Amino acid sequence: MAEFIRVGALAEIPEGELRAYDVPSGRVVVTHDERRLFAVGETCTGNGCALSDGTFDDRSDRLLCGACESVFDAETGEPLEGPARDPLVVFTAREIDGWVEVSAEPVR
Repeated sequence: MAEFIRVGALAEIPEGELRAYDVPSGRVVVTHDERRLFAVGETCTGNGCALSDGTFDDRSDRLLCGACESVFDAETGEPLEGPARDPLVVFTAREIDGWVEVSAEPVR
């Protein structure tokens, strides 16, 4: 069974905003819409910048890098537009009793 790390309260993450947290395997960016949570590695594969400076489109579940304008699928980490060719590192995220937990290791 995967180990999960509690990173913060869901109430601290406004819907559609990005928050960065430390887990044992590095920094992750967490966001959510009304349906689910998403967690990916903080480093953009387009140019190595921090995705926490980007945006999340909750209508399409896409992450946009604020620096290189690469667009990623928030669920799979796959690049959809922009200079990025490699997928983001993806973590499992869940909510338990109002707390956000992220898998200690990436799932892909």
